[in-house]
Amino acid sequence: MKKKLKPERIVTLISVILIVCLFAFFLKDILVPFIKLEIANDMDGAKELLRSKGILGFFAVALIEALQMVVIFIPAEFIQISSGLSYPLWLAVLLCDLGVCLGATIIYVLVRTFKFNNETYNKQKKKIDTLEKKNKKSKSTMLLLYFLFLMPLIPFGAICYYGSSTKLGYKKYILTVATGVIPSILTSNLMGTAAKAFIMNSLPLPLLILIIVALAAVLFIIIFIFLDRIYFKENDKTPDSVLYTVFFKGAHFLCGNRKTLNFENQELIPTEKPCIILCNHPSAFDVYYAKRFLGDMNPAVVVNKYYATRPILRKLYKKAGFITKKLFSTDIETIGGLIKMTRAGYSALIFPEGRMSVDGSSYPITENGGGLYKKLNVDILLLKIRGAYYSKPKWRKAFYKSDIYVSAERFISKEEAQGYTPEELDRIISDTLEFDETEKPSAVYKKKNKAKGLERVLYRCADCGELYTTQGEGECLVCTKCGAVHKLNGQYFFESGEYKTIHGYYEKIKELERKDLDKLMLEADVKTKIFDFSGKCRKKERGHCTLDKNEFTYKSDSVQFSISMEKLHAIPFSVDSEFELYYKDEQYYFYPEQNRRQVARWGLISDIIYERNHEK
Repeated sequence: MKKKLKPERIVTLISVILIVCLFAFFLKDILVPFIKLEIANDMDGAKELLRSKGILGFFAVALIEALQMVVIFIPAEFIQISSGLSYPLWLAVLLCDLGVCLGATIIYVLVRTFKFNNETYNKQKKKIDTLEKKNKKSKSTMLLLYFLFLMPLIPFGAICYYGSSTKLGYKKYILTVATGVIPSILTSNLMGTAAKAFIMNSLPLPLLILIIVALAAVLFIIIFIFLDRIYFKENDKTPDSVLYTVFFKGAHFLCGNRKTLNFENQELIPTEKPCIILCNHPSAFDVYYAKRFLGDMNPAVVVNKYYATRPILRKLYKKAGFITKKLFSTDIETIGGLIKMTRAGYSALIFPEGRMSVDGSSYPITENGGGLYKKLNVDILLLKIRGAYYSKPKWRKAFYKSDIYVSAERFISKEEAQGYTPEELDRIISDTLEFDETEKPSAVYKKKNKAKGLERVLYRCADCGELYTTQGEGECLVCTKCGAVHKLNGQYFFESGEYKTIHGYYEKIKELERKDLDKLMLEADVKTKIFDFSGKCRKKERGHCTLDKNEFTYKSDSVQFSISMEKLHAIPFSVDSEFELYYKDEQYYFYPEQNRRQVARWGLISDIIYERNHEK
C-alpha cells in the first residue's frame, strides 16, 4: 500500500511550488526587465516598471521570504539579494523583514495550534540544542534567538520553529524575529545593491569583491561582539569561549581540506570529565588533530608561552582558556591553571615532549608530570598522531596533503593512576607516546621539492662531517663539500647510502657531535629579545652566547648569567631563526648574527649533553 503523505509534507510541497512560481514571476516580470532598463540607462522606464507592478512585486518578495522560512531548506539569500537588485535599499530591507515576520507568524500558528513538525527543523535542532547548552547561565530565550539569528549557518525558519516551541509569548517572539534578522537581511540587500551597480558598469569588479568581503567582515564582527560580550560572556577565559571556537574554526580553514583524518579507538575517550589528554608532537597542527579526534570535548590546551608573548595573542590565548607554559622550566602558573581548569570540569590537552619533532621521532620527556597527574586525580588518555610529520615538518614551509592517523593508545583511570608511583606513571606515558615516523610510512608524496629546507635540521654532512655544507635541492640532500647526494623517494626514505631515513641521518650527526663533546665550545654573537613575566618585550640588545659541556653563558652590556647544563633540560629553537630559554622568569630569544642555521646545532648539542648527564 502506498504511504499517505503527512500533513507536514503536504504543507512543505505546496510552499515549495508557490516559491518556485512566485520567484519565476518576480524574475521574468520584474528583476530581468528592471536590470535591462537600468543597463540601457532608461531610469524613467525602470521606475515605471516598478510602479506598474506595485503591490504584486512587494507581495512576491514578502511571500517568497515567508514561505522559504516554512520549508527551511530553501536559502533566504536569493530573494534578499534579488530585492536589493530591484528596489531601493530601505524598501528592500522593509519588504524582506515583513516577509520574515509573516513567515514567523505562520510557523508560530502551525507549531502552537497544529503541532506542526518540520523534518528539516528536526535535523537542525541538534545544532541549536548544542549552542543552547554552551551558555550555562543565561536562560533568556530572546537572547538565544538573537544569537541564533546572527549565526550564518542556521536558517531563519529553523530558528522560528525553535522559538515557537518555547514558552515565549507571541509579542516578544515576533519583536525578537523582526529585529534579530535585520543585520543579515541588510547585508544581503547591500550585496544586491552593489551587484546592481556592477551590472550597470558603475562599479569595478575589484571594488564589488571588496564590498562583499567588507560586508561579510562587518557581519562577522557584529556576531563576534554579540557572542563574546553578551551571550557567552560567562564562558570568557574557558574552553567554552567564543575565541576557543574561532581558533579551531580557523585551524580547520587552514588545514582541514589538506588533511584526511583517520581516527582509531575513539571508544576509549572518557565519557566523564575532566581528564588529562597527553599526546605526541610530530607537527605544528597536532592541537587541531587531537581536538578533532576528541569531538565535542573542549579541552584547555597547554601551549608554549612563546605564542602568548605578542600583545594581541597574549590576550586572545587567555580569553580562549589556553594555559601557557614556560618550556623546560618550573612554572607554578601552569600548575595553577591545570588545577583551576580541572576543578571547573574542563579537561586539559598536553604535549609532554614540549616541542615539535625535529627528525620524525619523539623527544625524551624531560619534564615528568606523573606526580602532578596523580595530584589532579583525574583520568588520563594517551593519544598518538601518525602521518603528520612528513605532511608539515618543522623544517619545511609548505603543506603536503596526506592521511593523518590519530589513535587512543591507552586509557588510565584515576583509580589506576593512583596505584602507580609517579616514576611508574611517567614511564608508562613515555613508552606509550614514543614514536618513529620512519618505521611505518603512511603516505606517498609525489612532490618534486621534498628535500627543500631539510638542511635546516640536517645541518652537518653525515658523510664527510663538515658543518653547514648540506643543501636541500629538489628531492636530494647534497653536500657542497664532498659531493655526497642522498635522494628521497616518495615515502621519504633515502634511496641509497648508509642512512635510509631522516631520523637515521640525524642520529649520525648526533654521533659525530658526541665524539667532540668534551672539547666543544659553541659561541655566537646574537641579537637578543627579552620578555618579562607578563609576556611584554622588556628589552632588545646585543650579546654573546657560549655553550660547553658544563654550562650555558650569556653576556651583554646589561646582564651576565650562566646556567648549569645539569639544570638546562633543552634549548628549543625555530629553524633558521632563534634559540630560546628562560632565566629568572624572563624569556630570552637569541638570534645569531651570522649563520642562523646554527640554531639547530645549539638545540641538538644541549640534548646530547642532557642525555649524557642523565644516563642511568
